[in-house]
Amino acid sequence: MATPKRRISHARTHKRKAQWLGALTGPSLTACTHCGEMIETYKACPACGYYKGRQIIKISEVSKAAKD
Repeated sequence: MATPKRRISHARTHKRKAQWLGALTGPSLTACTHCGEMIETYKACPACGYYKGRQIIKISEVSKAAKD
């Protein structure tokens, strides 16, 4: 049976567990500054197409009406 070559330090163990627990919480959500929809951080709003106050994605009026 294989054995570890070295002992894993506490810092390395805690760092690994912290990343694993961080992945369990899920994506963080914020409100869109333009339309108020809840969106994932660092992504353009799928409802209005704005990101950091600028329109990045052109959303047609037909698709907006279909969602409402």
